Amino acid sequence: MDRVALRGLRARGHHGVFPEEREEGQTFVVDLTLGLDTRPAAADDDLTKTVHYGIVAEEVVAVVAGEPVNLIETLAERIAQTCLKHEGVQEVEVCVHKPGAPITVPFDDVTVTIIRSRV
Repeated sequence: MDRVALRGLRARGHHGVFPEEREEGQTFVVDLTLGLDTRPAAADDDLTKTVHYGIVAEEVVAVVAGEPVNLIETLAERIAQTCLKHEGVQEVEVCVHKPGAPITVPFDDVTVTIIRSRV
């Protein structure tokens, strides 16, 4: 399976279990790796035979900016399901970063990574 990756998609969302996270919001960062067969697109040099990663990026940002959820695990699942709606995408790895998580000790990032497929 071939891979198309998008790294560092950013959007402001209001996800979290604490009221201040829901009210103030914060920036979330998403990394995606889409698994698909790119051979038909490459053979014909045809965008319609692959995934349009610009559209995927817009859809993922809309999910992050959309309806709030408590857990980034839930957010990652919603993003994965959005990606799998694209016909050629057979598998997706989603990593959601929450660098502004309400943690009381110094840290760089919090991430949840999931892999989902059509199977």
